[in-house]
Formats: sequence, C-alpha cells, structure tokens
Amino acid sequence: MKISVIGCGYLGAVHSACLTELGHEVVGIDVDPEKIALLAAATPPFYEPGLPELLSRSVATGRLRFSTDVSDVRGSEVHFIAVGTPQLAGSDAADLQFVMAAVDSLLPHLASGDLVVGKSTVPVGTARQLSDIVNSHGSGASLAWNPEFLREGFAIKDTLAPDRLVYGLAASDHRGESMLDTVYTRALAGGTPKVVTDFATAELVKVAANAFLATKISFINAMAEVAEATGADVTQLADAIGYDVRIGRRFLNAGLGFGGGCLPKDIRGFMARAKELGVDQALTFLREVDQINTRRRERMVDLAKEVVGGSLVGRRIAVLGLSFKPDSDDVRDSPALDVALRLIESGATVLATDPQAVETARRRYPHIKYVASPAEAAVDADAVLLLTEWREYRDLDPAAFGDLVGTKTILDGRNCLDPGAWRAAGWAYRALGRP
Repeated sequence: MKISVIGCGYLGAVHSACLTELGHEVVGIDVDPEKIALLAAATPPFYEPGLPELLSRSVATGRLRFSTDVSDVRGSEVHFIAVGTPQLAGSDAADLQFVMAAVDSLLPHLASGDLVVGKSTVPVGTARQLSDIVNSHGSGASLAWNPEFLREGFAIKDTLAPDRLVYGLAASDHRGESMLDTVYTRALAGGTPKVVTDFATAELVKVAANAFLATKISFINAMAEVAEATGADVTQLADAIGYDVRIGRRFLNAGLGFGGGCLPKDIRGFMARAKELGVDQALTFLREVDQINTRRRERMVDLAKEVVGGSLVGRRIAVLGLSFKPDSDDVRDSPALDVALRLIESGATVLATDPQAVETARRRYPHIKYVASPAEAAVDADAVLLLTEWREYRDLDPAAFGDLVGTKTILDGRNCLDPGAWRAAGWAYRALGRP
C-alpha cells in the first residue's frame, strides 16, 4: 500500500521504517526540516536499538522517503497520525494542538476512500470528534483509531510483531477494517490477536493499559516503603507474590519508579479526562500512584544523604544513568535525571554519565557536569548511585570499580546488582526496599 505518516518523532519514525519493512511505500511528514534531513539520511534523531540499520535498509529500497511538504501525502491510501500529545502546560490534561493541526493539514489532500488512522495517545472522545471533522470535509475519507503500544528499546519488535492490534472503527466500517488488515498482513498471518471495537474503547485500551502498569509499579514501590520500615526485602517479596499467576512477576521491580514521555503524562491526562466526564472518583487511586512514584525519587536523595553522613554539601557523587530506562536516550520525566538535579540542589558535586542520554540531558540541563564513562564519574566519589539499569552498569566488576572511588558506597536505585558480590568486594551496598 501507499501510506503516509504525519509526525516523525519517536513513534512516527519507527512506524514509517517498519511499514516499509512490511512491504509498503511510505512517506513520513514532519514540520521540522532538521529532523527530516536526518531521517532522509537514514540517521535517527534519537536512540532506539536496531533503528539505524532498519532506516538504512528502508531508505535504500526507495520505498521510504521523508518530507516537510504535507501535499506529498497525495496518492497515499492510509494516513497515520503519529504526533505527540504532551501534557498541557499548567494542567494534567493532554495538549491536542498537534493532533488537530495534523488532521487539518491533511484535509485538503484527502481523496475518496482514504483512511485517516490515529495512533497518538488521546483522551477518550477525541477520535469521535476527529471523525466528525473528516466526514464533514466531504472528501469521502474516513477515520479509524489504532493505538500504539511501543516500548522504548523494543519499538521495532513491538511494531513488526505486536502482542495485539486494536482497531477503533465507526459502526460497520468494513472497508476501514480491511485496509488496516492489509497494512498489518504479516502480523495477522503470524497470529497476532485483533480487537475490532468502537472509537472510545480503542482510546481507553491505551490509557487503561498504561494506568495498570503504572499502578503495578507503584504498588511494589509502596511495598518497598513498608519493607524499609520493617527490615523486609522487597525483591524477595516480589519474587514470592510473582509466582501467583494472577499477579505475575513482570513490572514488580521496586526502585526509582517509572518515567518517560508516556506513563506519567498519560495517567495524569486520564485523570483530567475522567474529571471532565464527571467520573473522576473512579480514578482517584491514580493520584496516589503518581505520588508514590515521586516519593521514590525523594527517598533516594534522603538515602544518599544518610550514607555520606547526613549532608550532601561538598560531597562528590557519581550518577550512573540519566535516561528513564535502559536502551533509550529519552530523559523526559526521567527519575534518574530528577535525582541528579535534586542532589545538585542539595549541594552535592555530581558527575553524571549515561551510555546514550548524555547529550539529550545536556540540552535540557547544561549546568550538570557530564562525563563519558562510569570510571570517570567514580573517581574519588563519596558515593555511587546506579539510577538506570543499563547492562554495562549491571556488569561492572565491583573489585576493579572499587579502586576508583573515594569511598566504597553504592546505592542501587534499580535493585539490579548482586548485593553479595558488591559487599564481598568491600562495598557498603544499599537499595530501595532492602535491608
């Protein structure tokens, strides 16, 4: 098929390249000429494992191109909306200006039979509003909602072989369903489950999934608070309850909590929309989910103060990790970066490093002192804080690493190290939710 993708940020760039891999002819549209120039040269403007290679293959086929001219969508049958929906300034609600602008820009170029497909995460009710706009334009195009479920670090796999496909369609829109089936022929042939539903349900699937994951993460972090007060070990607790098939072990890793560009703003936007609908009491628990998440960051700073003698003023702290998760350079609402900033505000001298996120962090916070490696960060450190569980940090040799620091004290913010190995090498090891 001939397909256009409006918005070439994280979602749109990955989606465009993957659609080409699936055999389609794709044009990616974005208003940022610098981003378009990078993508046209097969250079991702962000870090995602495997994407440089996929982009190179896709661009080389001649079936993937990028443009700043929205009129280049003409001739495409399916038009994906993949723009951002950030948190609205001064509010918990989602900012829909980019979604609205994307649809408005498409309208003059739509032809009869075209399908506009929303992938952006939006408040429930948005798809119906946009469907009315598309229908009233008179082009003969229609709208569907096909939410994305990408995990940063696994985005290519999640696009090419998703764990489910959700189609939000107007009643009896068999043509829209057929067109989406053609887009996702390979995934459907591979047995990917498909849920065909209405607009509102499709929108709710995305935010409900994120709300559930955020709740599960905050639950185990709440248990970590109790464990710290009682001397229990939250990692063993998670193992034990995780054997229950009704609960499961995934997303029960206590630590600094969640961050990034999706979970925090999505649960806040969900609460804001629920209030508009008059059902905010149904989601009051999400407020505590958000607050538990924030408290973990505060607790890490308090723990750092404790292990260096009660005050961070003048203390040299090595921070390992800045991205909100490994295999990503995304620092949006990153717990690791937030802790680094709090340490500096408390008077510490912070040397921060990350395998991929140093430059993205530097663009936002140039006053932090960044270094290229854990070894550089650790020199003469009074304490080491592991805040993002990159493999290279999990695989550090505690004996050799101990030769670099001033004091062998490590705080494991992700509960990803072997306490026995580090203590055997002479380190004082502390972690959230563990004795």
